[in-house]
Amino acid sequence: MGMLKVRGLRVVVDGRSVLRGVDIEIPEGEIHALLGPNASGKTSLAQTLLGFPNFKVVSGSISFKGKDITRVPLDERVRMGLAIAFQNPPVVRGVKLRDVLKLIGKKTERDKLAQLISEMRISGELLNRDLNYGFSGGEKKKCEILQVLALNPDFVILDEPDSGVDVENLEILGKELSTALEGKSGLVITHTSHILKYLKPQRAHVMIDGKVACHGDPEKVIETVSSKGYEWCKRCPSVMSD
Repeated sequence: MGMLKVRGLRVVVDGRSVLRGVDIEIPEGEIHALLGPNASGKTSLAQTLLGFPNFKVVSGSISFKGKDITRVPLDERVRMGLAIAFQNPPVVRGVKLRDVLKLIGKKTERDKLAQLISEMRISGELLNRDLNYGFSGGEKKKCEILQVLALNPDFVILDEPDSGVDVENLEILGKELSTALEGKSGLVITHTSHILKYLKPQRAHVMIDGKVACHGDPEKVIETVSSKGYEWCKRCPSVMSD
């Protein structure tokens, strides 16, 4: 079954076109990667999938678990099982990380949540601090992903989970995500592709100028991008054979 289907998606923000006919399909139980240069539309797609109201769909459709959610509000999409780990999570003063986890962790067994906290090396001091206030880049990423995993969603969108993360924290995140996402569906958005060596996606897509330029076997896509650059994808065949 197709967990997520995006067909001909065209989106504008403040009158500016950010997605220009995006087609992606992710089956149930598969993790896909979305690569592309900065400002190519990757984060715009992620926020459109979640239903952020300033991202106006002018044509096309989004289907999740067989239901058209193109006009469904953000909160309902979250209740249906969609979740995102933001590239730049906001600072929230006066709200402790521990309290946020208590609120959103209701879908996760208490022992499982404690295990996640331990395995991701989230200290007690960090749990008692205001959310993301004074956090390092690695701490922000770990805590953001911890919150998403605590929701136990059906579909996870990870927006640049390897951006600004040092080698040690990247390994921690990669190993934890590899275990937590086993059997789940998701989309991993990345510019560097470093996180993909841990997650082993089934398929990769490359976005250029608001459109998916090509897609195919992840190793082949990554190798091609590494050796020839993203600009080459504008001229490559739309499908890189598996």
